[in-house]
Amino acid sequence: HWSIEPQPPRRIRTGLCWRSVRVTSRKIMLLGEIGVGKTSLVNRLVHGRFRTDYMPTINVEIYTYNLPETDDRPAVTLLIWDTDGNFGQTIFSSVYLKNASAAIIVGDSTRPATLKAMAGLTTGWREARAGRPLSLLLNKSDLLPDADTPELPEELRAETTEPLFKTSAKTGENVDVAFHATADAILRRGL
Repeated sequence: HWSIEPQPPRRIRTGLCWRSVRVTSRKIMLLGEIGVGKTSLVNRLVHGRFRTDYMPTINVEIYTYNLPETDDRPAVTLLIWDTDGNFGQTIFSSVYLKNASAAIIVGDSTRPATLKAMAGLTTGWREARAGRPLSLLLNKSDLLPDADTPELPEELRAETTEPLFKTSAKTGENVDVAFHATADAILRRGL
């Protein structure tokens, strides 16, 4: 059973002494079309590796990632729900969104149709979970010429105030940064 309530204090060793810390968990939805690299991104984050054998996600897979306490934030466990790319807009009427604190929407930098789908998912998230943080990831940046950014659909260029990250699950570029920034946005909003 997954809980998003604060967990009982855990005792951790810091230097020569033990102290209790309260760890909370927050649910992040990972959304995007099939083949954009959602599973590869979460594997890079959680396991620090890139796998070349492609296995599509069926329905949803849940990963945990622990962010340690810092001066700016408490310790937090991210419950990352890696969703099947076939959901499309139907994800917003499913039970999977229950208790979601944020979404990370992923597009493939080399496939313009997936960027168009990002725009639709962004609109759907804003309507279904108004006020919840959202980050946009342009994945597979390693396949683009240096400093090249793909053309974003008009819907994303005109309305988007969400953070946009160029990422590569293969090289690890900006993967940690994007997930950490999303976690920080959740905590800043008190979610």
